[in-house]
Order: sequence, then structure tokens, then C-alpha cells
Amino acid sequence: MSGPAVALLHGLAGSARRTWGDNAWFDLLADADRETIGVDLMGHGTAPKPHYPEGYADFEQHVIDHFPNEPIDAIGFSLGAYTLLSIASKTPEQFHRLVVSGVGKNLFERDEDHSRMILHAVTGEPDPENPEALHFSTLADDPEADREALAALLASRTAFNTDCLADVAVPTLVVVGDKDFAYPADQLVDALPDARLVVLRGVDHFATPKSFDFIDAALDFLDARPF
Repeated sequence: MSGPAVALLHGLAGSARRTWGDNAWFDLLADADRETIGVDLMGHGTAPKPHYPEGYADFEQHVIDHFPNEPIDAIGFSLGAYTLLSIASKTPEQFHRLVVSGVGKNLFERDEDHSRMILHAVTGEPDPENPEALHFSTLADDPEADREALAALLASRTAFNTDCLADVAVPTLVVVGDKDFAYPADQLVDALPDARLVVLRGVDHFATPKSFDFIDAALDFLDARPF
């Protein structure tokens, strides 16, 4: 292998296969001779899917259990991104470099209306006038998804502790679309000890994983160009 293994963490109502496999991330990293670790977060994909909030007490540990003993690179989108940031704040030695996408101001500004919108969407009651809600609901319609598990996961979540960001002693690339509800990400970049920012022009939250500009920026940052 030409570099550290790369772990990839998807967003809410996604999966490793849908977010990274279907968008060629695994293939591109394999072409660069990099081992990939596609992690299905609890409540998603092939991972355990408890139907009660207490079942997610080991949410981060489930991710860590997939990691090898040596430092890795990691890429996270949305829920996967702030999961990586939280883990890296506690054990930065586990990582070589981080790429976090689909996060920004949403880590600092708790929007209860937005949270309720997502909950209603993943439980099958989206606002028919809200394209974002309809997209979340469509994601939760996937055969791999479990609406009750997603609702339990959301009920288990607490506000992200932004104080932890000062302890993320890992070179980090922050990627966000300028049409994303998480945009802008300047506050996040400023809070991290060693971070740089890439803004994807004309890209919204859900289009981020398939953005060629995101793929290019991440592969460059991880020195994982296939050719």
C-alpha cells in the first residue's frame, strides 16, 4: 500500500455502499493503492440498528472498532464528519489526516426547527413543500434503511460540543458546498488547530459526495491520486 488506510463515514440515512461505493470513492482509492474501510454507522446499512435511544451509547466506539492499530486517514460526510471530529478530539493519534464535508455553521448553531424537519422526514412524514425534507425521506426509503432506528439515533444525539475542536490535532480539510445548509464553514476552520477550507460552488448538501471537485480536493489532500 502506498499510504495509510482510509476510513469513510457516511451521513444520516446513508450507508458506506450508497455514499462512497456508488460514487466511486472506493474504486478511486483502490486505484491509488490505498486500503479502504467503509464504516456503516450504527442505525445504518449493515450495522446494528437499535430501536431505542439508549442503544446508541456505543455509537463512536462502533466506529473505532473498525480502525486498525496504526494511524489512518479518514473522510466523513455530515453525520460521519462530526463523528470523526469528536473521535479525533479524544484520540488524535489514531489519525494521519482528516477530510470532513457537509459540516460548518450547523455545528455551532443548533436549529431546532431543522432538527424537527429531519426527524419528521426520516420517520416518513416529510413536509411536501420542503425539498430537503423530501430528500431525507427518500434516503430513508432505501431497503437498507430503518426509519425506527434512525428516529432512535436522532433522539440519542446531543448538541455537538464545539469546545472539543481545539483538541483535533490532526491536519484537516473542510469541504462544504455554498448551497449547503451547513455553509459557511469559516467558524469551523478557525476553531480547528490545522485546517484548510474548500468551498464547492453551486453544490448543496446532498450533492456533496458526488461532487468531482470534492473528490479531487480530498484525493489531493490525502496524497491519494490514482495516477
